[in-house]
Amino acid sequence: MSTPSAPAPATQTKHAGKYLTVVLDNEAYGIAVLKVREIIRMQKITPVPQMPEFVKGVINLRGRVIPVVDLRVKFGLKAEFAERTCIVVVQVKLSNDTLVQMGLIVDSVEEVVHVPSEEIEPTPEFGTKVDTSYLLGMAKVKGQVKTLLDIDRVVSPETMQSIATSA
Repeated sequence: MSTPSAPAPATQTKHAGKYLTVVLDNEAYGIAVLKVREIIRMQKITPVPQMPEFVKGVINLRGRVIPVVDLRVKFGLKAEFAERTCIVVVQVKLSNDTLVQMGLIVDSVEEVVHVPSEEIEPTPEFGTKVDTSYLLGMAKVKGQVKTLLDIDRVVSPETMQSIATSA
């Protein structure tokens, strides 16, 4: 008589898949490829008054006005632009199930990688004051650790304050 084995944790299996890896301040982050619509070069961003510091404004993308978020500032890093800085256009689902396109300013784009469930570790506990709800887990890719982002939560209106200051 065999004992049933414990099921694999849902956090590991449901996040397996393809991720676009992007760089912010020499750290790599993964965004689910299914959320990514396109990658565009930096362009003029029109500021919008009364927005949080990390919302840089809006751009006109082929006739559609979309908001642009600087992920460096969102994560509490200094805003910097370099030669490879670009905008990753993603489609996110807001809490009311509305789909919205947004631009994310990143330092650079690395590659698309397939991350199997066995290479994803749950987000470690950092303590009670650190909010990690926007992280899907930590992926081990080619000997490096890449942080997998729940991009819907990163840019949701509920987290309109900088994640770095939520502690």
